[in-house]
Amino acid sequence: MIDIPGLPEPDAGPVFDMALLLHITAGITAVLAGLVAMLAVKGGRWHIGAGRVFLGGIAALFGSMAVMVVIRWPATVHLAVLGGASLTAASLGWRNRRHSGDDVAHIAWMSLAYVAMLTAFYVDNGPHLPLWERLPDWSFWLLPAAIGAPITVGAIRRHRPYDPTRAHGPEAAP
Repeated sequence: MIDIPGLPEPDAGPVFDMALLLHITAGITAVLAGLVAMLAVKGGRWHIGAGRVFLGGIAALFGSMAVMVVIRWPATVHLAVLGGASLTAASLGWRNRRHSGDDVAHIAWMSLAYVAMLTAFYVDNGPHLPLWERLPDWSFWLLPAAIGAPITVGAIRRHRPYDPTRAHGPEAAP
């Protein structure tokens, strides 16, 4: 059994333990790679490389989550839904950027993947984390989106191509 201080983990056997170890590694990788992709120059080497690592991390998270969900079914079905949403959103974000080049959709999908990943983490672990343990259960479901949505909207506004018909002020088109 893997012992993570403060977090209760069931003694579900060696297959679960191996999946959990992969899950933790993939989760840390996806969180860090997602941050690098968010903070790097868009379209640059760091952004593209970190984005690929993020997508791989999300895929590994999904695979390891699937193993653990099967072992702990049906108590963790909600985590399967969040994991599926995260993998689907990341895949659509990657596909969209690769095939259409639409920055707005790419940012929205990748942000949704990141928020869904964090939501799953907090829903599963939040009640056992210092300080988070004092929050009501509904907050684990809503806080990642409440924090992520304004950040996503800001990123979309910063990366939207200039449209003179939407400009305001003296420089606006007639």
